[in-house]
Amino acid sequence: MTEERVKIQTEYIKLQDLLKFAGAVETGGEAKERIQSGEVLVNGEPCTMRGKKLRPGDRAELDGKRFVVA
Repeated sequence: MTEERVKIQTEYIKLQDLLKFAGAVETGGEAKERIQSGEVLVNGEPCTMRGKKLRPGDRAELDGKRFVVA
């Protein structure tokens, strides 16, 4: 599994925005579908909330890639 650190300048980033910003998905629609179908893990647990707020230290996983919010 590859791991990528995603540095944010705000207090938090929404899950769907993180996936778009990190390049894991191309569109918001794709992010919505993949999140709602349960393909995305947040901190090791399936997450179907696309507006889930991720803060520094949180991890999201999709397609064998891990994105760590920094």
